[in-house]
Amino acid sequence: MQYFRLSFIVTAICLAIAVYWGGIMGALIALILGVLEVSLSFDNAVVNASILKRMDERWQQYFLTWGILIAVFGMRLLFPILIVAVATGLGFFGVADMALHDPVTYAQHLNESHVQIAAFGGMFLLMVFFSFIFDENRELHWLGYIEKKMASFGKLESIEIILALGVLLITQNWLPDAIRLDALVAGISGVILYVIVDSLATLFEDEEEGEEVSEVIKKGSVMSFLYLEVLDASFSFDGVIGAFAITQDVVIIMLGLAIGAMFVRSLTVYLVRKGTLDEYVFLEHGAHYAIGSLAAIMLISMTHHIPEVITGLIGAIMIGLSVLSSIIYKRKLAN
Repeated sequence: MQYFRLSFIVTAICLAIAVYWGGIMGALIALILGVLEVSLSFDNAVVNASILKRMDERWQQYFLTWGILIAVFGMRLLFPILIVAVATGLGFFGVADMALHDPVTYAQHLNESHVQIAAFGGMFLLMVFFSFIFDENRELHWLGYIEKKMASFGKLESIEIILALGVLLITQNWLPDAIRLDALVAGISGVILYVIVDSLATLFEDEEEGEEVSEVIKKGSVMSFLYLEVLDASFSFDGVIGAFAITQDVVIIMLGLAIGAMFVRSLTVYLVRKGTLDEYVFLEHGAHYAIGSLAAIMLISMTHHIPEVITGLIGAIMIGLSVLSSIIYKRKLAN
């Protein structure tokens, strides 16, 4: 329970604000949004844990403190406003005023930006999935020969980028001509951002031996922290848009998503401290397959609406199967 203490404190604060802002119904809606955020983001917590376990305790605390501020105010409030401002040509503060006083119009503009959001987030998550699947150094394979064979293709230089851009080029063929360029630019931006963050992290890992180890770890932790925030943002895009189906009050949405984001972060730390990834060896695999599925769903959603419940069910099934496989695998080793 100690790992979730801060989450319960944040929840109490957010619900108190929600009651002040929107009454009991506002607090109830915020709580519902928080539960939905957690249920849809468990795979995010697992992948975050696989990265967070390589960071020192100080940066793990930063992930729970500064990270939550970036996740809530940056990615779930300010970034959607910025997207609408860029898409509409209106000023940032004008859109912020619209979000508070004319949420219907704001929600409409945000939905109109869905293609760019889905292309950017979908391509970033697809790169995360491909980088895991084509990792030739991975020794344990959940799907046996098939996964091992796929990992062997990692020997091909930049195979992840080639396939990701190929998927983007194919996908944009189904889009109306008016938004194809916007989708391509957003999708390529997602790939570029992943390559930049991943390349910088690799650079810090490969620092010369003459540099102090503590400094290298510090730099590496900075890049891992940034990577986690971008990954969280990619997960949150659809959640922010989907929240408008429940309420159009941006303050209640922010409070609800804040509750969910905090619990996801606490769950991430819990998985790290309890060694859950070592206990359930295929859990990380299941989470990455869930991420691959989410990436595909985001790209498909550019032309077809897909209910959030489908996204949640696919993620839950992947995680459940990976846990079951881990238990079976562990029993086989014991015999």
